[in-house]
Amino acid sequence: MIAIIPARGGSKRIPRKNLKDFCGRPIIAYSIEAALSSGLFEHVMVSTDDAEIAEVAREHGADVPFLRSAKAADDYASTADVLVEVIAEYRARGVTPDIAACIYPTAPFVTPEKLTVAAERLSMSEADCVMPIARFSFPIWRSFRRESDQVFYNWPEHAPKRSQDLPPAFHDAGQFYVFRVPVLERTGQFITDKTIGIEMPDLEVQDIDTNEDWAMAELKFGILQQSAGPNLDN
Repeated sequence: MIAIIPARGGSKRIPRKNLKDFCGRPIIAYSIEAALSSGLFEHVMVSTDDAEIAEVAREHGADVPFLRSAKAADDYASTADVLVEVIAEYRARGVTPDIAACIYPTAPFVTPEKLTVAAERLSMSEADCVMPIARFSFPIWRSFRRESDQVFYNWPEHAPKRSQDLPPAFHDAGQFYVFRVPVLERTGQFITDKTIGIEMPDLEVQDIDTNEDWAMAELKFGILQQSAGPNLDN
């Protein structure tokens, strides 16, 4: 099994995002450490087009056997595009994994235990992918769209319903995916109709696209570290 951490150098909203200090360490270090500590992977690699990211990745124990192509590093390349390129290159080198994990470089809430649970769920099922998900805090069925200054219900039929009577909705937690490589190679997708979602608590999920998001993620991370208590093994 192989772990792929996609980390291009051209982040726009938070410059040098993948190397930015997060609670005392480059944020990418958390994803690398979680993958290595899980013991699941024969290869933990970082896919990047950036020499500095490659250097930091190697310093923290990841492999960077090749740099990402320009096509897979532009603003329009999808995560699936990057994964397909990496898998193809590994196959060319004689490495043929049936299962892989994609771990985002800005995912400090990923743990070895979460990766292990996801890998076990995939191996014990006929699913194509296992991924962490998070619940929307308010039912999206009563959400609005905005046109100029006016707002309109997206689903007017749900307007008179109580929020507790509407089904919960979930979103991608933006942390990792454990998936079957042949499905990705055949379809170009790793999230299919045969995907298992593992719900994560809100305290362990934070999208990081702005400086405000970053501050919130550090706050949540600090709370989790405090709640974990002292390490009695030391």
